[in-house]
Amino acid sequence: MAGTHADVRRIIPEGLSIGVDEMRAIVQIASRRPSTGRWQIVLIEDADRLTEGAANALLKVVEEPPPSTVFLLCAPSVDPEDIAITLRSRCRHVALVTPPVDAIARVLVDNDGIPAEQAQWAASVSGGHVGRARRLATDEEARQRRLRALGLARDAATPSRAYAAAEELVAAAEAEARALTEDRNEAETEELRTALGAGGTGKGAASATRGSAGAIKELERRQKSRQTRASRDALDRALIDLAMYFRDALLVATGADGIRREHPDMADKVAALAAHAPPEKLLRCIEAVLECREALAVNVKPKFAVDAMVATVGQALRG
Repeated sequence: MAGTHADVRRIIPEGLSIGVDEMRAIVQIASRRPSTGRWQIVLIEDADRLTEGAANALLKVVEEPPPSTVFLLCAPSVDPEDIAITLRSRCRHVALVTPPVDAIARVLVDNDGIPAEQAQWAASVSGGHVGRARRLATDEEARQRRLRALGLARDAATPSRAYAAAEELVAAAEAEARALTEDRNEAETEELRTALGAGGTGKGAASATRGSAGAIKELERRQKSRQTRASRDALDRALIDLAMYFRDALLVATGADGIRREHPDMADKVAALAAHAPPEKLLRCIEAVLECREALAVNVKPKFAVDAMVATVGQALRG
């Protein structure tokens, strides 16, 4: 998984989707024989991001795979919205369970040296995601982003704060994306310019630099796609946090005991929200957040999608 094994190909999409050209390149790699062992593994993460053309290109090789190649497709579910029915019908399904809170906390303590109390808290609010728990345990900005997202439940009910809070949420996601991609983008651009002869003074240097414009433009296109995906992913995490906050309030409002809360550290605020809003209003808030996620999935501009969500949530909580 570290990317060092010659017979393990790990495909991690950096853009919003996996296109047909990228998938054809993967299929070509998969047709080769293993170089060190009996099997070659092609692991495709976020297979739900396959475009229709990419899924069709992959389908051909999945139907008749090379004799020594195993494909692993990772997707949130086997729902047709997550994985094409034609692909799903030709794969063996392996369901992975969400790790319990104590198991995540042990990973943080044993592997990362995080104090037990901090690890337990981070695990309890991570939604079962080890990477998210690690970020929350070690990154103060990640903790602040979570609080900002949850604060939208309060701000949406206050007309003077609602849309400002929505803009802050979108801006925070964009800032997080820039922080995650900026250094890598700069390094890639510098490496490409150097490889193409930027700064050279010898014969033909000027013409070589002029001819490199297309390569640089293509790199910038990929970098923009990567940053857009990072921004959408950051915003999606905030929306999931918010939806789970309303879910916790709904559980309290309906007296549903015995079901684990996703934000146990917010118990007092959740109880106050449950006392203020009846179950049908809380359910409408959850629906508004999920509708916002669906809008983002079809490339609605984040500002428009989040503004619409805030308007619906505010109306529900003030009604």
